[in-house]
Amino acid sequence: MLIWGDTLFVVIAALAFDAIIGDPDWLWRRLPHPVTWFGSLIALLDRLFNRDASPPLLRKISGIATVAVLVAIAGVAGFFLTEMMRFVTGGNVILALVASIFIAQRSLYQHVSRVRLAFVSDGLTGARIAVSMIVGRDPDQLDEAAVSRAAIESTAENFSDGIVAPVFWLALLGLPGLLAYKAINTADSMIGHRSERYRWFGWAAARLDDFVNLVPARLSGPLIAVVAPVANGSAATSFRVMVRDAAHHRSPNAGWPESAMAGALGIALAGPRRYAEGLVNDPFLNAGAREAAMPDDIGRALKLFVAACLLQAAIYTALALLL
Repeated sequence: MLIWGDTLFVVIAALAFDAIIGDPDWLWRRLPHPVTWFGSLIALLDRLFNRDASPPLLRKISGIATVAVLVAIAGVAGFFLTEMMRFVTGGNVILALVASIFIAQRSLYQHVSRVRLAFVSDGLTGARIAVSMIVGRDPDQLDEAAVSRAAIESTAENFSDGIVAPVFWLALLGLPGLLAYKAINTADSMIGHRSERYRWFGWAAARLDDFVNLVPARLSGPLIAVVAPVANGSAATSFRVMVRDAAHHRSPNAGWPESAMAGALGIALAGPRRYAEGLVNDPFLNAGAREAAMPDDIGRALKLFVAACLLQAAIYTALALLL
C-alpha cells in the first residue's frame, strides 16, 4: 500500500484535478460514470432480494448483505488498482485522476450556480426546474425563498458528503476507502429511504451512511464557519449557530454544515419541507434570522463553498508538508 505521504499527494492532486476538470459531460455521455456501476449492482440486488412478500427480518438481513457485498467489491477494486499503480510510472497521478472522479467540487458549484442564473434568465419557473436537479422536493410547491433555501441547503449538505467525506476517506484509507465510501453513499441515496419498500432493506445502507459521515460532517461545519467573513458573515456567529442547532436537523450529520451555513449567511435554513414521501416538519436552523432567502444569497453561499474548498485543500497541503 501507499505510505500516507503518497496518499496525501493523491488527495491534493485529486482536489486540483476535480477543480480544473470536474465531470466533463463529453466523457460521461460516451462512457458510464463509475458511480453508475454501483447503482446498477444495487438495483440488481434490490430486484433479487427485496421482495414484498418477504418478512421484514429477511429483508433487513438481505439489505445488510447487499451493503457488505458493495463495500467488499469497492474496497477490493480500490486495493488492486492501488497495488497496480505501484508498478506504473506516474502511478500516483493516475490514482489522483481516478479519485477526482468521485469528488464533486466543480460539479456541485455548477449545479447550484445554474439555480442562481435561472432566476435571472427564466425567473421562478426556470429556477424551480434547475433546483429540481439537485434536491428531492416538489419544485411546484417552492416560492422564490424556498428555492433559494433549497439550493443553499444542498450546497452545504453536499459539501459534506460529496467533497469533505470522500476526501477524508481517501486520506485515511486511500482509494479503497474512497470507493467504499462512494458505494455506501450511493446505496443510501438509492435504498436508504424511509419509504415502505426500503424501510427494512435500506436500513443498513442508511445507518452505515450515517456512520461514515459522522466525522466528515463535523469537519465540514467548521470549514464553513471559518470562512464566514468571505460572505460578510461572522465566524463566531456561524460556530455558535452550528453548535446550538446542528442536533435539530432530522439527519445526525446534515445539521452541521447546514447550521454553519445558516449562521454564516445570517438566514434561517431547513424548517418545514415537502418531499415525495410527504411533509417534513423540521424546526428552522438559526431560527429568528431572516427566513426569506434570496437568489443573491445563493451567490454568497457559493462564495463560502469555494473558500471552504480552498481551506480544505490548504489543510491537506500543510499536512503533506509536515509529514
